[in-house]
Amino acid sequence: MTDFAGRLRLGVNIDHVATVRNARGSAYPDPLRAAQITEDAGADGITAHLREDRRHVSDADIDGLMGKLTLPLNFEMAATDEMQAIALRHKPHAVCIVPEKREERTTEGGLDVTRDENRIAHFIAPLRDAGCRVSLFIGADRAQVAASARIGAQVVELHTGHYCDLHHEDRWAERDDELTRLRDMTAYAHSLGLEVHAGHGLTYDTVKPIAAFPELVELNIGHFLIGEAIFRGLGPSIAEMRRLMDEARA
Repeated sequence: MTDFAGRLRLGVNIDHVATVRNARGSAYPDPLRAAQITEDAGADGITAHLREDRRHVSDADIDGLMGKLTLPLNFEMAATDEMQAIALRHKPHAVCIVPEKREERTTEGGLDVTRDENRIAHFIAPLRDAGCRVSLFIGADRAQVAASARIGAQVVELHTGHYCDLHHEDRWAERDDELTRLRDMTAYAHSLGLEVHAGHGLTYDTVKPIAAFPELVELNIGHFLIGEAIFRGLGPSIAEMRRLMDEARA
């Protein structure tokens, strides 16, 4: 397995390769092939979100990834009994618990750990016992970070979508405020002993300020890279993101 020491890890989300495949109901493009290209391009892990409605990644995709993938798999899922059973069967390297609504286009916000603390604590315990590294996808909020540490999560992934939206809407002052919140909560989570990841909506234009956070261990990026692959290819798109991340840390 890849030695991650000393650099910011890049996890690539391959969900939208499956979205394109499913638009035609065909066998291509193959998410597993995308995962293999991703590894060759310098990524450190693969992220896949098996949604309850199976709108992109399928159960067969997860089976294939677990059977052939050499990179660690970060399995995103809702906190449901069905998804817990799938995770316990496969025992991926990491499990990231995310909020999920059928009507949303993509994950709209972070998990509300404070409101559902007892249930989530009991939900993640068997996953930890099975050897999965448990992550909670949350907003940059002090109470959510503290609750995540309290219930035994090993990792928090901070939702960067609002920061990215503000950037692309040219709302610079609000963007900078959100960036400060993300920076402060990265440091706070690290101080509580949590490993800190971040992701959602990151692009070439927005990644470097986030990648520069010294306590940050991993970024998970998907939709932008799959879209950019249309123009420059998946391997070169990932390589450019890797270059920008490394430059931000230099």
